[in-house]
Amino acid sequence: MKFIHVTDTHLVPPGERLYELDPAERLRLCIADINRNHPDAALAIFTGDLCHRGEAGAYRVLRECLSELRLPCHLLLGNHDDRANFQATFPEAPRDENGFVQFTVETEAGLFVCTDTNEPRVSWGVLCEKRLAWLQRTLDAAGDRPVYLFQHHPPFPVKLKRMDEIALQQPENFARVVAGRPNIRHFFFGHLHRPIGGSWRGIPITTMRATSHQVALDFVTAGKVPGSHEPPAYAVVFAEPDQTIVHFHDFLDQSATYFL
Repeated sequence: MKFIHVTDTHLVPPGERLYELDPAERLRLCIADINRNHPDAALAIFTGDLCHRGEAGAYRVLRECLSELRLPCHLLLGNHDDRANFQATFPEAPRDENGFVQFTVETEAGLFVCTDTNEPRVSWGVLCEKRLAWLQRTLDAAGDRPVYLFQHHPPFPVKLKRMDEIALQQPENFARVVAGRPNIRHFFFGHLHRPIGGSWRGIPITTMRATSHQVALDFVTAGKVPGSHEPPAYAVVFAEPDQTIVHFHDFLDQSATYFL
């Protein structure tokens, strides 16, 4: 099964710019590229920081942009989002029994499990007891079916000093819930605005650059986030019974192509 992973769109209200960029225009270009090149994808999933300050006007821009996407899409929240404003603009968005934007998606490849790490007024991620209980029940109910995890905040350090300070808090609680489940095929997340892959506790992981501004590759700076205007990207994922392949696409790259 082929699907699209997009993260960290950071939309702002109409007429505003962010770090000298227009996040909405970048998202529209991203969506146009997906529509043009991947109409056969089953769905697209957005892993949080949909809007930069969570304003109602920014979510209205998001809804307008997404109306152009020809694939079904599923939206997660990040630390920059506002849960109430998001739910007011997207009342059809699924949520769990406690009102968190947590849900599952049944797919040809397996069960997509999406968690809500948004905690109001802080930059780090939180999975409280209620959210963790939902995740535990969901994974238990999945049995040995293939599972793909999606959330905004990573539960591990990646050696980017300030970003590691604002990762998921109390990651050992999350690790305890997902540990010992060989049916978890891959873990997709956002937040870092960097192309990163590897494994964590035996689970393959990937994230990528945002559709908006980026975090610079800087392992030295502490206390603040070093930014950059590296190219934006989205991922094209092939989820198959015996492998998961993730391609990162810099959708604004205009480099010439040719036959080698």
